[in-house]
Amino acid sequence: MSESLAGLRRKIDGATELKSVVRTMKALAASSIGQYEKAVLSLNDYYRTVQLGLVACLRQPRADDLLEEEGGADEGPTIAFVFGSDQGLVGPFNDILATYATATLTTRAGEKDVWAVGSRIEACLGSAGLPVTGVLTVPNSIPAITPLIGRILVEIGAHRRKKRLGQVYIFHHSPKSKAAYEPVSQRLLPLDAPWRTTLTGLPWPTRNLPEVLAGGEATLRAFLREYLFVSLFRACIESLTSENASRLAAMQRAEKNIDELLEDLNRAFHRLRQSTIDDELFDVISGYESLSTEKRAL
Repeated sequence: MSESLAGLRRKIDGATELKSVVRTMKALAASSIGQYEKAVLSLNDYYRTVQLGLVACLRQPRADDLLEEEGGADEGPTIAFVFGSDQGLVGPFNDILATYATATLTTRAGEKDVWAVGSRIEACLGSAGLPVTGVLTVPNSIPAITPLIGRILVEIGAHRRKKRLGQVYIFHHSPKSKAAYEPVSQRLLPLDAPWRTTLTGLPWPTRNLPEVLAGGEATLRAFLREYLFVSLFRACIESLTSENASRLAAMQRAEKNIDELLEDLNRAFHRLRQSTIDDELFDVISGYESLSTEKRAL
């Protein structure tokens, strides 16, 4: 009996320590979500500013020719960057995104050049039957995002220099309310007529129409670079927010399961302890009755 009680006590202590770890990870995930959500809100404002700058520039002469030069695509491969997770305890985060990206890309004919942001999403994409060209490291903080975006832009530029730049897609999770997320995609390139039509359809915030005074081409090139940069940056930020939301949900489920396990273990411990005490009391009573019988016999 004592060994069983000791075993249950060790299990209770182990579950209690595990619960402490889970609560710490839950607090870290919640803190990270708050940090990334603030970055997303700030980035949305900047993204809106870049869009309005493009609207102003696209009204200038030669805008069509410059767009074709800067963002045009030929019959090259479809390039895709899939933002996943490099850490565990995120539930089906990578599996859902890999399934979504694979289903989207398999509908496109021709060669595909897929880059995985995260080693775990690489494995999921491979299991889904989508070969991966290369793997990029998932940033673990906001300052680490800029080098990753620079690496992605270098890869896009390399394809452009080889004149093998097809359509460029990004796949990532986008956060929703109540710690939920969903897979989304965005086509970055080419900057074609439908893209321009959608962009120029945005309403200008004031009655005063914009005008680029000088250096219109240089200004448009700068805004196009910022558009690509901020689109990739926002995708990475939203992916990190969704990753921590998934981890928070996983930790909440784990904490609930541990609480239920502790309740069962404590119940079993107290039941076994009471049974042990009862057995000892019965032994004492039996011994007392045996002695009393012997005394009466004498």
